[in-house]
Amino acid sequence: MNSTGAPPSLSVLVLEDDMLLAMDMEDHLISRGFQVHGPFGRVGDAMDSIGDLEIDLAIVDLNLNGEFSFPVIELLNQRSVPVIVCSGYVELPEVRTRLQGIPHVGKPWMPERLDALMRDVLTATRVVG
Repeated sequence: MNSTGAPPSLSVLVLEDDMLLAMDMEDHLISRGFQVHGPFGRVGDAMDSIGDLEIDLAIVDLNLNGEFSFPVIELLNQRSVPVIVCSGYVELPEVRTRLQGIPHVGKPWMPERLDALMRDVLTATRVVG
């Protein structure tokens, strides 16, 4: 087990269009023992890949160069993949309504907050222990 309480074999899909943020998140997840799928910078790329991947958790930005990632979130929900939204848009009332029940973290994300949220989500979905 690692600091998130997850065995290192778990995989996380990352959807983030800002390459610096994506690389930072990828490095953080790898340092915690996760396998990272992506990071994907476009909705279409993620949609095309999801069917071929085994995903335990997804961390998804909402706005990718003007394209919202709701189709990705819906597809992941259909596959029973837990999603954490990481976005500066999560505080907007219309977005909060649409994301009701989906855990989220704002940007800039804090490692401790993300780790705690991941641990809670993985535990709640019984991927962990």
